[in-house]
Amino acid sequence: MGSSRSDIGLLSKEQIELASRRPQAKDRKARLGFIGAGWWATTNHIPLLQARRDVELVSVCGLDESLNKRIQEDFGFAHSTTDYRGLLQQGLDGVVVSSPHSLHAEHTMAALQAGCHVMVEKPMATRAHDASDLVKLAAEKGLQLLIPYGWNFRPLSLAAKRLMGLGKIGQIEHVMCHMGSPAKSLFLGKSFEHGEGSYVQPNLSTWTDPKLSEGGYGQGQLSHALGLLFWLADLEPQSVFARMSHIGGPVDMYDSIVVSFQEGGIGSISGAATVPGGSCFQLDLRIFGSEGMLLFDVERERLEVHTHTGEHQIHRLTPGDGAYRCDEPPHQFVELILGLTQENNAPGSVGLKAVKVLDAAYRSAQCGREESIGT
Repeated sequence: MGSSRSDIGLLSKEQIELASRRPQAKDRKARLGFIGAGWWATTNHIPLLQARRDVELVSVCGLDESLNKRIQEDFGFAHSTTDYRGLLQQGLDGVVVSSPHSLHAEHTMAALQAGCHVMVEKPMATRAHDASDLVKLAAEKGLQLLIPYGWNFRPLSLAAKRLMGLGKIGQIEHVMCHMGSPAKSLFLGKSFEHGEGSYVQPNLSTWTDPKLSEGGYGQGQLSHALGLLFWLADLEPQSVFARMSHIGGPVDMYDSIVVSFQEGGIGSISGAATVPGGSCFQLDLRIFGSEGMLLFDVERERLEVHTHTGEHQIHRLTPGDGAYRCDEPPHQFVELILGLTQENNAPGSVGLKAVKVLDAAYRSAQCGREESIGT
């Protein structure tokens, strides 16, 4: 199992070194801009992309002009601005959107309209109609839209994706999806234990101010699990009934969601922000079908398939296969831009389904009724 430090994706010297040895385009560089450059962008995305020889860091945008200038100087950006419209005038190939949740749709839409490929942090939007518009526009313009769901790129998940592609469990009838994180202090707005020594300290308000976060654990963490679920299982959510608990905090700490799918199946989705510090993340998927079931668990690093005909596949995994890392998504984003790959492990179509569930879940929790999925 991965340690709590590796689970949150903080970069090691090895990861930075490996970034410089990725497949490289020889004849051009991907010109990139960042809208939002806080804790996660400066901890993960920017250092990884700076290490690639086929990337040019062109422009960085944030509300703090002095911080922008420091990032510009330290990471080698050619330009900085406090207005994302100025960033989009810099002749970019791609934009990384890592602004607060409530601004993702606006910033991503503007970048797509400017002809840029976009990697947008989860959730890609907080309203289903906005997410749908983003996916449609990206398709119309032939642009890549990628959400950096780190688990979608891990060896454990890649193996699960291959197994699902074989159709061994048959028609999906029920899914169970649970995620738990050591994030109680974060969602209570008290502290963030993993921010110590970071280039930029996390702004707690982006997680706990409903005007910025548009929710708590659901938007901030459970979106990861939904991004993985809908990448593995070809399901279309139809309606949602949800309950959420704040336990005295400003945003949801616990989420219980029941989903019905257009294909006829149902699902149970659970989220908890209160895993004790120092413990591993929990992400447990159980997918039940007409022919069998798939068991997927990052905490215990388990991947198994069992069928009604007596077939039992228990996959041997290397310790650390389930740990969270987010180095692969930025690399895949650049390689998509430069034509080095056609694989997108976290496309907008998957992110849209996650947004549909969360949008309906927050509405349901507020009104106390089952909510239909927005379009």
